[in-house]
Amino acid sequence: MEGDGSDSPVIIKNIERELICPACKELFTHPLILPCQHSICHKCVKELLLTLDDSFNDVGSDNSNQSSPRLRLPSPSMDKIDRINRPGWKRNSLTPRTTIFPCPGCEHDVDLGERGINGLFRNFTLETIVERYRQAARAATAIMCDLCKPPPQESTKSCMDCSASYCNECFKIHHPWGTIKAQHEYVGPTTNFRPKILMCPEHETERINMYCELCRRPVCHLCKLGGNHANHRVTTMSSAYKTLKEKLSKDIDYLIGKESQVKSQISELNLLMKETECNGERAKEEAITHFEKLFEILEERKSSVLKAIDSSKKLRLDKFQTQMEEYQGLLENNGLVGYAQEVLKETDQSCFVQTAKQLHLRIQKATESLKSFRPAAQTSFEDYVVNTSKQTELLGELSFFSSGIDVPEINEEQSKVYNNALINWHHPEKDKADSYVLEYRKINREDEMSWNEIEVCGTSKIIQDLENSSTYAFRVRAYKGSICSPCSRELILHTPPAPVFSFLFDEKCGYNNEHLLLNLKRDRVESRAGFNLLLAAERIQVGYYTSLDYIIGDTGITKGKHFWAFRVEPYSYLVKVGVASSDKLQEWLRSPRDAVSPRYEQDSGHDSGSEDACFDSSQPFTLVTIGMKKFFIPKSPTSSNEPENRVLPMPTSIGIFLDYDKGKVSFYDMDHMKCLYERQVDCSHTLYPAFALMGSGGIQLEEPITAKYLEYQEDM
Repeated sequence: MEGDGSDSPVIIKNIERELICPACKELFTHPLILPCQHSICHKCVKELLLTLDDSFNDVGSDNSNQSSPRLRLPSPSMDKIDRINRPGWKRNSLTPRTTIFPCPGCEHDVDLGERGINGLFRNFTLETIVERYRQAARAATAIMCDLCKPPPQESTKSCMDCSASYCNECFKIHHPWGTIKAQHEYVGPTTNFRPKILMCPEHETERINMYCELCRRPVCHLCKLGGNHANHRVTTMSSAYKTLKEKLSKDIDYLIGKESQVKSQISELNLLMKETECNGERAKEEAITHFEKLFEILEERKSSVLKAIDSSKKLRLDKFQTQMEEYQGLLENNGLVGYAQEVLKETDQSCFVQTAKQLHLRIQKATESLKSFRPAAQTSFEDYVVNTSKQTELLGELSFFSSGIDVPEINEEQSKVYNNALINWHHPEKDKADSYVLEYRKINREDEMSWNEIEVCGTSKIIQDLENSSTYAFRVRAYKGSICSPCSRELILHTPPAPVFSFLFDEKCGYNNEHLLLNLKRDRVESRAGFNLLLAAERIQVGYYTSLDYIIGDTGITKGKHFWAFRVEPYSYLVKVGVASSDKLQEWLRSPRDAVSPRYEQDSGHDSGSEDACFDSSQPFTLVTIGMKKFFIPKSPTSSNEPENRVLPMPTSIGIFLDYDKGKVSFYDMDHMKCLYERQVDCSHTLYPAFALMGSGGIQLEEPITAKYLEYQEDM
């Protein structure tokens, strides 16, 4: 396959924008063509798959936050990259291989299929253009000979068959005249080597010779005969080349012919940018003016309110001062009492009577007030508390005049938080909004956190990288052009106390497949109380108890903090959930009938016949009972054991938090992220998520919130 040589002059300096990978934001390196026809670096595709793969199957890390595929990606270890690039590679026998990820260019999910990266074409044309750009950028940087002994000489040509660069001497040595190598194709010095013939990624020994018009990609004859393109319309490669080249040349000629029009429109855009700049500054000045008027009104009202409070305070203090002076007069040798004592010294009866009558009335009045003390004024200023609730609400909805956009409303039932947060909203005037801005922030009692903003085109969004054991507020507003609606009411969600632990039900644990039905995805199990149970009941004698049927998660825990959630079906008769050690599980799964007796129940390690007599704080398992739409808190010596205090309504979704390092397990109501029950557990062995069912029942594991989950929700 021969590329377009560099004979025709190509202006390369002004096209850098087209040569940047949307994932790593650097020049393309070995770009691959995705099914959506966007290109992305080979390494970036691997990193995207590894990032999503790790987030799906992260079972031991305390930090489950993953880098966004639209940001600069962290470099994974080389052994991981080699492993994911190997044909037929699979993560393990328990979990499916991740082949779906969002394209960084268009943000639509792309599925690489069974062959993964090996099924993608390398964009050699783009790679060649990038190489020309690099050469133009480094102009003076020489490409050295690959075969010279140190120090290497500057290369003069590159062999496309050998994929190496040579100086004149080394080229003559390795391509002697009269040999097959002398027939090799060589070009000027380059680091961009590509095969002469494109081979089919699906059928590696077949040459590409056709073009699928439906999938818009080259294919081989086997792809057409019995592959994925059997029923697709295809054309010959030469015909496709001719047609596409004619169309592209025609469109380019049209654009070149409209160069004067393009320049005119660029000038018009420059004028519009200047006009926008001026209008924006004018709008800011007007907004500042309006806010300054509000500030003036607030300052005026503030001054008036403070003046009223000061006046009332002064009046009350004056009354208290007068009353205090009157009471001070009742003290010996002071005021009224001192004056009365002086009057008593009068010996002339006529003069004494003349003065004493009025004085006696005053003394009587003072005596009565002393018996029934009453302050002259109130100390409370509750009548002077400023009520700003209505004004605060109005100011919170302050927006642009006559926006014409209704306020969107967050759908609380469809919004949830698990490994990520999923926020759904609806808008009465959906067709009138161009986009939305979703805002969220962590609620911190100590500091007022700033809002984070994300622009969204649809009516739902997944938020990643939220902190564990935190409370977040979410709100959304709609945009129509440059006009925005007021913000919606805030939705408060609580994140799990630890990173989400991903696992599936273990199909190889030895569970009773006659009683338990496991779906193909291994995320749902049902207990069938059917014909087999009736046959077993026919053989039941006095003292025999039907056993629980156990099933466990396919991954164990040996360290760290982990959280997982599930739903118990409302019709379930009896379900036990929790954690158990590997040793205990072997005992239960190998001989389930021996583990259940009239006096023993797998419920928090107690003997059910004497639960209040013993309480083992270092048991190797902890299970709680759920059934008949109730959640039963196990008995303990430190809490009330009355039935009304131990029986709670069954939550819609139940979460389990295991702190392996501290040896503690907690059970949560996922709807409110509220801890219902916690206790110690022996963590000296590997612990597994454990489940047990009796009678009819069902358990559904919560699905991690990913881009695929969001697509499914939208379809629903």
